[in-house]
Amino acid sequence: MPDILAHDARTDPTAAGLTGAPVATMVVEAPVAPLKTDPDPFGPLATTLLFGETVDVYGTTDGWSRVQARGDGYIGHVPATTLGPVPDTPTHAVAVPMTHLYAAPTIKAEPVGVLFLNSRVRVEGEDGAFLRLSGGLHIEKTHLASIDTPAADFVAVAQMFLHAPYLWGGGTVQGIDCSGLVQAAMLRCGRQTPRDSDMQEAAIGEPVDAEAPLKRGDLVFWRGHVGIMIGEKTILHATEYTLRVMKEPFAAMRARLADIGLDVTSVKRP
Repeated sequence: MPDILAHDARTDPTAAGLTGAPVATMVVEAPVAPLKTDPDPFGPLATTLLFGETVDVYGTTDGWSRVQARGDGYIGHVPATTLGPVPDTPTHAVAVPMTHLYAAPTIKAEPVGVLFLNSRVRVEGEDGAFLRLSGGLHIEKTHLASIDTPAADFVAVAQMFLHAPYLWGGGTVQGIDCSGLVQAAMLRCGRQTPRDSDMQEAAIGEPVDAEAPLKRGDLVFWRGHVGIMIGEKTILHATEYTLRVMKEPFAAMRARLADIGLDVTSVKRP
């Protein structure tokens, strides 16, 4: 992990009060597992974990497992019922914002579940237009990509989330926040990033003058917020302002935030 995460209770086991080695390694078996700072079903999300994501488990109490995600290193509590044993190595990842799981390889079958972008699965066969997963369920083949073939353009991935609802701590098309959008889009392109916007600002890319012409793919940071430039003058971001992912003129957004005392803290070019 980048040095910025050292001694941060969000990602450092010692700072988080974890002692000793993990007691188990498990994977997420639910489509989405809520990871929370405290084991409180009504508490806010810290982040979300996806199907197939590997975690180190430090213990389980009252139905909550204390875990550290292997991907971005985030530490928190998840419902123990969302975890299961580590399966065979995944071969594919979901390449679209959301896809249905089918019990039979036909679009006329009743879907039995959903998976979200970057969920990891093992494919064991092909049935017409569908791929058969290790558990016997099916996903439309164009909705999956080989683990070894990441997308090339994280901005195009992020744009697939346009109009998705905003959710603090969310990381899927059902609900996503500003830094979750950056993380999900970059992960689809094979780049694991930190989870929160302050971590991303410190760890991603090279600084760019905020007053210079910006480029597609530049990340613009404010205190507690990040957006993705999708052109020289247009920004995409998941925002509390409209509670959805939206695109808008960068100048207008910057002026609106300046009116409430927030100005750009940095621009980073990945």
